[in-house]
Formats: sequence, structure tokens, C-alpha cells
Amino acid sequence: MSTKRDYYEVLGVSKNASDDEIKKAYRKLAIKYHPDKNPGDKEAEAKFKEINEAHDVLSDKQKRARYDQFGHAGVGGAGSNPFANGNPFASGGNPFSGGTFNYNGQAFSFDFGGGSGSVFDDILGSIFGNGGARRPQRGADYQTTVTLTFEDAIFGTTKSVTVEGKDLKVKIPAGIDDGMSIRLRGKGGPAPEGATEPGDLYVKVRVKPHKHLTREGAIILSEEHISMVDAALGCEIEVETVDGKITMKVPAGTQSGTPFKLSGHGVPFRADGDRGPHIVTIIVETPKNLSRKQKELLEEFKKTKKRSFWG
Repeated sequence: MSTKRDYYEVLGVSKNASDDEIKKAYRKLAIKYHPDKNPGDKEAEAKFKEINEAHDVLSDKQKRARYDQFGHAGVGGAGSNPFANGNPFASGGNPFSGGTFNYNGQAFSFDFGGGSGSVFDDILGSIFGNGGARRPQRGADYQTTVTLTFEDAIFGTTKSVTVEGKDLKVKIPAGIDDGMSIRLRGKGGPAPEGATEPGDLYVKVRVKPHKHLTREGAIILSEEHISMVDAALGCEIEVETVDGKITMKVPAGTQSGTPFKLSGHGVPFRADGDRGPHIVTIIVETPKNLSRKQKELLEEFKKTKKRSFWG
């Protein structure tokens, strides 16, 4: 269960607050809790982060609509991190500290290159010194890149990479995202003479964009266009998901921009396979180049609506 506070409560505004009211509330709180104004104050730092997160959602019309309908689950606020369990990128952790993720019996270390034992540490040590201690020599770190389809990133896969003429099978965990790197310890350059520790291999992940789907954390997003007649009367549509096409009911009277949640069709975010939702936003199309008959029917509908309104 999410422990996040309500975003409207965070900014101190009502649920029907205007965009201007949200902007003013955010600016006031951001100034109050900005880290530069509160150096070393961890509580203020946490509040500043919370304020920014709330503003990011409530200042975006589509995100706000999904939040109003589905809560934090609609904007990636609950379980949005696909590696939230036992992962170095989990909320509250240091994203540069590195860590291990286990997938099908294989250990992966994720690292952006800024944690303890990295090249970054070597540079700092050479400038400022390490209290007289020197790091043991080790082999060179290698880096390579793998390109994944949108679906491969969602469900995981195995990729072959070639490093210095040696072929390696790399297991890609389900839910990995574009820009992440997998650190394979000891798979880099061989240990130099007098040392026993080989270097590491960093496998950077690039994910190809999908034609119809996008992703926000553990949420998959898409749009479906329907006619205003189908929106008024209700209909069934086929929705493309990463699990294949599924049929979704659109109730009568649906307005353009209305989001619908398909639970369990998003990105895996827990070790037990739980997945985020797929949120479908309905776009109602206004017809162009109407025939004379169509115009007559719409004019008749318009008159009928007026008579109904005035009794």
C-alpha cells in the first residue's frame, strides 16, 4: 500500500484548484523548503522533493486527470519503480551507489559509475587522496550497448554481446528502462600482472520506441480515437497492449480525454510478477466534410436537444 500523501494536500490546494492556484502554491512552498535555504535539513529536503513530485503531476492536465481518477497508481506513484524490491534505484536509496538485482539465478549489478569503487572514486582519490590507502589494481572496465524492443524491456530477454572477441549471454531483467546499465562484475578486462581482480562490464540499455505505446515507470500509456457517435452511444474497441489486442468497453457519454485503466497490463515492478496498469485515454474525433444528410441529422439533433432543455 502506498504511503504517499495526497498531492493536493501536499500543495495545500483543493481538488478543483485552478492551474494558476497550483502554480502559486508550488512556488510559495518551493521557496520555503528549497535546499539552498535549508542547508543540511533532511526534513526540508524531503518536503521539497514531495512538493516537486506533486507539482509535476498536478501541473500536467493528462497526469492530473489520471491522478483524479486512479490516485497514485495512475501516475506511477505506487510501485512505479520496476526494480523497487532489492534494487539500488529504489525510492530513498542512492541511485549512484550500485547494488545487485537477482533475475533467474543470475546476479546483476546496476551502477551509473558514481558509487563506491568506481572510476569516479579513483579520480577523487587521485585529487584529494584516500588517507594514504591505495585501491588494488584491477582490470579495465569495458562498456557495450544493447538495443531492445519495447516488449523485450517489459518482459525481459537474453542478449548476446561480444567484448574483445569473447561472446557473452546477458540476461535482461523484466521492467528495465531506457538508459539503465547492467554491471557484470568480473566480465571486463583481465587482471593486470600482480593483481587478481578483472574489470567489470557495463551493458547500457537502449529501448526502441513503440509505434502506439509509451511508458511512465510501471505504467503503459496509449490513446484510442473514436467517433463522437460511438462516444455518445457507447461502443467496444480493440486496444493494443503488450499482451496482445484486448476488447475494452467504452460507456455511453464518454468525453474526450477520459482515461480508462486496464489493470495488470503494464510493466512488472515486483519480484512476484505484479504489474502496473495500462491506461488508455479516449480521444473523441469531430467529423469533417459532412454530407448534406449528416448535417441535416446533426441539425435535427441540435433542435431536439434545445427543445429537451427548455421542456
